Amino acid sequence: MKLNNELIEKNVSLLIIFTLLVVSVGGLVEIVPLFFQHSTTTPVAGVKPYEPLQLAGRDIYIREGCYNCHSQMIRPLRAETERYGHYSVAGEFIYDHPFQWGSKRTGPDLARVGGRYSDQWHRVHLLNPRDVVPESNMPAFTWLNRPLKSDDIGKKMAALRAVGVPYTDAQIAEAPAAVAGKTELDALIAYLQGLGTALKGVR
Repeated sequence: MKLNNELIEKNVSLLIIFTLLVVSVGGLVEIVPLFFQHSTTTPVAGVKPYEPLQLAGRDIYIREGCYNCHSQMIRPLRAETERYGHYSVAGEFIYDHPFQWGSKRTGPDLARVGGRYSDQWHRVHLLNPRDVVPESNMPAFTWLNRPLKSDDIGKKMAALRAVGVPYTDAQIAEAPAAVAGKTELDALIAYLQGLGTALKGVR
């Protein structure tokens, strides 16, 4: 056995091959069962696909890099659940492509921000954060108060349907009308107001 160990440890090619083999098997053992676990593949009660305005807002959230400072994942630790609410579960994010979990918290976690503040509060906060949170270091997003470009919202919904989001033909057809006349600010607020509402009352 000692000779075999020495042979592997002194042969770089063999060491790389065996390392990759061990990592691959270990990864498969941990990841593959999740594809068959009910709680990770089924939406939790109350979770619905994003409405067209929320979907447009989610794209703005990603475009503006909000995920660089805000996570959307509450860990099952007492300090986090007491501050933010019920810990995050996989079934909440079944329609997110990609999900916005993150781990960076320059600002607070947003997983349960939906309904916590009024639309007007969000509007003021996004246009000038220090008007409502004097110590905030968040930048102002004044340019979001402009018309929402939404010509492709139907195509986005059709693309999401191709990866499993259950949008109907009627929802896709009605999407342009749902976002007509809205601003980017309206869309981002709609997205934020929907975050975490399915499990919001659970503790």
